[in-house]
Amino acid sequence: MSEEVESFAQLGLSESVLKALVDVGYETPSPIQAQCIPVLLEGKDLLGMAQTGTGKTAAFAIPILNQLDLANATPQALVLTPTRELAIQVAEAFVRYAKHMPGFHVLPIYGGQSYGIQLKQLARGAHVIVGTPGRIMDHLERNSLSLAGLKTMVLDEADEMLRMGFIDDVEWILKHTPAERQTALFSATMPEAIRRVAQNYLLDPQEVKIKSATQTVAAIRQCYWQVSGMHKLDALTRILEVEDDLDAAIIFVRTKLATEELAQKLEARGYSAAALNGDMNQQARERAIEQLKAGTLDIIIATDVAARGIDVPRISHVINYDIPYDAEAYVHRIGRTGRAGRTGTAILFVAPREMRMLRTIERVTRQPIEHLALPTHQAVTDKRVANFKERVAKALTSEDLDFFESLVADLASEQESSPERVAAALAFMAQKDRPLKLEEKPQRQVREFTERPPRADRPERGERPERPRREREDRFGNEERPPRRERPAFATEVNEDDRGNAVVMVRYRIEVGRNQGASPKDIVGAIANEANLPSRLIGRIDLFDDYSTVDLPDDLDRETLQILRSAWVRRRQLNIAREDGSAPAADSRPPRKGPGKPHSKPYGGERFSDRPAGDRPHGGKPAWKGDRPAGGGKPFKKREPRGE
Repeated sequence: MSEEVESFAQLGLSESVLKALVDVGYETPSPIQAQCIPVLLEGKDLLGMAQTGTGKTAAFAIPILNQLDLANATPQALVLTPTRELAIQVAEAFVRYAKHMPGFHVLPIYGGQSYGIQLKQLARGAHVIVGTPGRIMDHLERNSLSLAGLKTMVLDEADEMLRMGFIDDVEWILKHTPAERQTALFSATMPEAIRRVAQNYLLDPQEVKIKSATQTVAAIRQCYWQVSGMHKLDALTRILEVEDDLDAAIIFVRTKLATEELAQKLEARGYSAAALNGDMNQQARERAIEQLKAGTLDIIIATDVAARGIDVPRISHVINYDIPYDAEAYVHRIGRTGRAGRTGTAILFVAPREMRMLRTIERVTRQPIEHLALPTHQAVTDKRVANFKERVAKALTSEDLDFFESLVADLASEQESSPERVAAALAFMAQKDRPLKLEEKPQRQVREFTERPPRADRPERGERPERPRREREDRFGNEERPPRRERPAFATEVNEDDRGNAVVMVRYRIEVGRNQGASPKDIVGAIANEANLPSRLIGRIDLFDDYSTVDLPDDLDRETLQILRSAWVRRRQLNIAREDGSAPAADSRPPRKGPGKPHSKPYGGERFSDRPAGDRPHGGKPAWKGDRPAGGGKPFKKREPRGE
């Protein structure tokens, strides 16, 4: 099927979807798209085996969009993903492919986001829901999400959901969907548990198996720079100046407008650059490529579509200024260099939220992508000085300088200065728009996990004058400061974080253990995904019958702790708290006083009405009469606690 399909137009898609695919830059369906789209358009169930990065998101999103009833604003398709990052990524893909479908609405639902926001969006209506299993279950149990009109169900990266311990939740959700639905299951591998889900919940599925044979050329050096602390354009210009063996480069961006804007900015900084996009006529496109071949143009800023088919021997570098949507596009991009035995360099700019796509690219290409340290100011200065000296040396040996030598002597005499001083002034004037010495700019300070050195290692401070003690009320109305929180005696130091700083760890208790079937990987997966916490900052985990303990950084903020309190593992809420019973640093501060609405939640992050009766203060009754807090405010919505 994949060899016969040469364009998306052959698949019988609607005009609005085809138009969006042209805008995105898709020309020919990838193998998985060519095989899956016809099956899903026919309404059949599908079992797809394919690696992430092969274009499978489009393989299920395109047929879903093609069959939507936009007049019906109830959920018609549900996509389950293992992580919130993937949920956001899939939702963004739906938005791109539905660009020319006015009124379309997709809603990502995942843990860590406010329930209030999600409830408002659900009330407004959505055609497609993309979410993680835990949060989807929550909304189904609250009756805030109805799947009565569901037509299509997609399980994306099912093996990853199995690895993270979500497969039971997935089956629970499948049981709460209409029997008359179309189901598509995608998985890179097919372990027994996934095969069992397919047998139980898919009806006579068509099997599509795609072997990713994508490999990049070994001659291409691949590296990435993680976007942080400075503007991408400043980082780009530093890299362009310092990279060795840089002859010509293609810089890839996502949009036509970005090609024009970046080309103008690079030209303003002294680079010979031009845009290449789909709006250019064939004559202008060919002229730009000829200039690149001839050496009168050094940098092309292009979109994926515009760069197809370019083969210029001078191209030594490919820079992904914007990360591609999938791994296949990345391979096509960097294929512009390292051809016919030549060497090349591929550089990828990656924002923190795009690190998952970086790992996907590494997995699909089967090659590691090394981290690139941003060139320092001194490195840029040294490079500029070396280039300047090279140009001066070339002029000294190849040009007739008698007239200029006489001119410098006259200037030195008239200004009562030395020839060296005059030469320095001329060098300054020649490089005024591009100074040889790059000035250090103050960088924005980033909060890091750090530990203060022991008091004995700190420099002594002089006596400070006694200040009058300032009285203030704590949150309970007492005229005194809250007691200063001491560092826990059981705090331990673990491996360094990614900035080389020591991390102080504190032991927390979570309310799930062996009796609930929890494992360390379940706990790591929940904490890492829900709180967006790197796995290296998750320490020792000890499992007990009905609870577990885990070492986490001492300085977690209040928002992160609140997210972890409401996270779920094996259908049990974590309800995380410090093992020694002390309050976290963020929770030990009193609330800000002043006019305004009363707090709708007590400190601790839960409304009393959301707790089981046995956990409530005041003898199992709310702290107020009726349905309202004593200070007024909106009534709270009560719900029953979720069982096992």
